[in-house]
Amino acid sequence: MATIKPFRSVRPREDVASRVAALPYDVYNRAEAKVEVEREPLSFLAIDRAETSLPDEVDTYDPQVYAHAKELYQARLDDGTFIRDEDRAYYIYELIMDGRSQIGLVAVASIDDYVNGVIKKHENTREDKEIDRITHVDTLGAQTGPIFLAYRDDTTIDSIMAKSMKQTPLYDFTAPDGVTHKAWKISDSTDVEKIEETFKNIDAIYIADGHHRAASAVKVGLRRRESADDTIKMGDVETIQANEDGVVESDYFLSVLFPEDQLKIMDYNRTVKDLNGLSTETFFAKVRENFNVEAAGEQVRPDKKGTFGMYIAGQWYRISAKEELYKGKDAVGALDVSILQDYLLGPILGIGDPRTDKRIDFIGGIRGLDELERRADLDMKVSFSMYPTSITELFDVADAGLLMPPKSTWFEPKLRSGLFIHEIDA
Repeated sequence: MATIKPFRSVRPREDVASRVAALPYDVYNRAEAKVEVEREPLSFLAIDRAETSLPDEVDTYDPQVYAHAKELYQARLDDGTFIRDEDRAYYIYELIMDGRSQIGLVAVASIDDYVNGVIKKHENTREDKEIDRITHVDTLGAQTGPIFLAYRDDTTIDSIMAKSMKQTPLYDFTAPDGVTHKAWKISDSTDVEKIEETFKNIDAIYIADGHHRAASAVKVGLRRRESADDTIKMGDVETIQANEDGVVESDYFLSVLFPEDQLKIMDYNRTVKDLNGLSTETFFAKVRENFNVEAAGEQVRPDKKGTFGMYIAGQWYRISAKEELYKGKDAVGALDVSILQDYLLGPILGIGDPRTDKRIDFIGGIRGLDELERRADLDMKVSFSMYPTSITELFDVADAGLLMPPKSTWFEPKLRSGLFIHEIDA
């Protein structure tokens, strides 16, 4: 049973929404973020990465960075860049990329569902990456980057969303990267109630992208709950942050939920710096022990599970895993990313832990196969193109309580930050 609720959103005025909407904070390094904010001062990145408007010598994680983010956020509320909706509502968020539409429901999800496993994850998180967003959310008193969630298709929710999309959209703009963004509001009380009740009959929600943002939001909520419990024990009930509806906003986190049929996972490719001391001939001989190898006259974009492209010394090869490699494997072991790691990257190229090994790099499919060639020709030695992990495989791994290898999935298009904000201070 999933608890997915409507909320009072803070969002940009329609005339500035296209300028405010920003890619997630973690797709930029500091220098790139600064250039983007200079290009568009209204970009939400200025708040997500407030160090961009501070001197370069100020550390990214200095307390004054978060304080400055709070100042910038408040200033945009004061000048009317952001407005607060008065009613609790769901929103529809459509992204169109290369002619393909992806439609999700903007809502808030329960931190208890995350803790109890109703909201399932497929990746581990790193505490050092969480601390930044924990501090950011706690200081702003607001969640600004939505978590990308997925659920199994439901016709009731689909029909309500389809009806609501016949209205005039709140937003309709195309970003500089060519992705079109549209949004609608679902505020009809009957529709709102029906959506909430329908999710109560859905027993699993899946984190598709945003594991660190989700973990951070949950930890902020749990800390605030623990603090409230302590004040109750001390007899001070004034500090409990429940609003007039009796909702503690920090018990929920900002999300966009997509039905599985809306999702497309892109390939997440690999490139390796050297052949681990092997000659080219020895390397190929070892690869052929578990893979069939065939020279290709063009770039290889795998068209089915179990096949990989390999680019080395200016030549593409199609390699396919021998059938026995998949026998007896669990949901994780049967992933193509696991097969490549367990039978080639690890034992042949010596990539023991791809999370920490500096000899391997990962290239999202959005950058294309040309980037794999460029890197192998420039500063690496061999590149591998992958067949994308499927949404069914993601669900199977999460349902089994297992975790995927790093860099198993790449989702496009990216949800924009700043279009919907969930304030957790009552």
